[in-house]
Amino acid sequence: MASFDFAALQPDLIIDALQQYGLDISSGLSALNSYENRVYQFSAWQGEALQAQKYVVKFYRPQRWSPAQLQEEHDFAFELSAADIPLVAPLRINGQSLLQYAGYQLALYPSRGGRTLEIDNDDQLAMLGRFLGRMHQVAKTRPFSHRPALSIDSHLLQSQQVLNSLEFIPPYLRPAFDTVLKQVIDECVRQYKPRQLIRLHGDCHAGNLFYHNEGPFFVDLDDCRMGPAIQDLWMMLSGDRQQQRYTLELMLEEYEQYCDFDPAELKLIEPLRAMRMIHYMAWLARRWQDPAFVLNFPWFATDKYWEQQCLALKEQLYLLQQPPLSLVPDY
Repeated sequence: MASFDFAALQPDLIIDALQQYGLDISSGLSALNSYENRVYQFSAWQGEALQAQKYVVKFYRPQRWSPAQLQEEHDFAFELSAADIPLVAPLRINGQSLLQYAGYQLALYPSRGGRTLEIDNDDQLAMLGRFLGRMHQVAKTRPFSHRPALSIDSHLLQSQQVLNSLEFIPPYLRPAFDTVLKQVIDECVRQYKPRQLIRLHGDCHAGNLFYHNEGPFFVDLDDCRMGPAIQDLWMMLSGDRQQQRYTLELMLEEYEQYCDFDPAELKLIEPLRAMRMIHYMAWLARRWQDPAFVLNFPWFATDKYWEQQCLALKEQLYLLQQPPLSLVPDY
């Protein structure tokens, strides 16, 4: 279990770090929603006219990504921005985007406002499909050298090891939980065999997508890695199979104007969903020594939560055993 927390990251240290990189803060620090890292919005004087501009600073959780992996994230963002793909890329200070202060690695971003993407808005989903197609068109041109791949080992086997030793799972539930967890993992091992891995956003859900009058834009490449293209699409699917098929066809119609989609990847949706579920449980366990997690996820240590997770795994096992989603209606 990771024992690191951000207790030492006090406002004075943050302000000193920003001043070191030439930003004279003219406002307070507003914490933004982030548990893995620490992210703050602020205003600072900029330019000879001394106009206040809004920025966001991200302090990366130490020991999660190496400097080379963080720089690769930034370089991917610059590459996408150069292709006019709407994404909030980090700022360069004296030619550097990955900054250092007091043992922390940090990055500065322009603050950009927008509304949360509406996953039931057809026009917005179609535009999102187009931008994802453009993103993947760029992503396919080369692989990551330092970022890992989304794999059975990273998301399932390593997570299983964490969950097997977790004391929060009540003894009366442990046999059922361990059994269904193993069944889900075994089914994912059997099914998750991607034919092509590309560079991905990696965490493409509504919380990392925003919309303004010019269309959707992406934020937070913190989880970018190699994986199948469907990983950046399936989290937009909701409702029953008919609704999921409708949404996917809507997005793919725009997506395929820029990037080919392999229909064989549809059979990866449920394994990927299971991988995300199990990895999330283990992620909370790994971070539990961080006081912010105890404060914000108190239900994680309750019997009720683990009863719900046991039921959710059984439901996911059922979905894994059903025919995969098809672009052809089921009759």
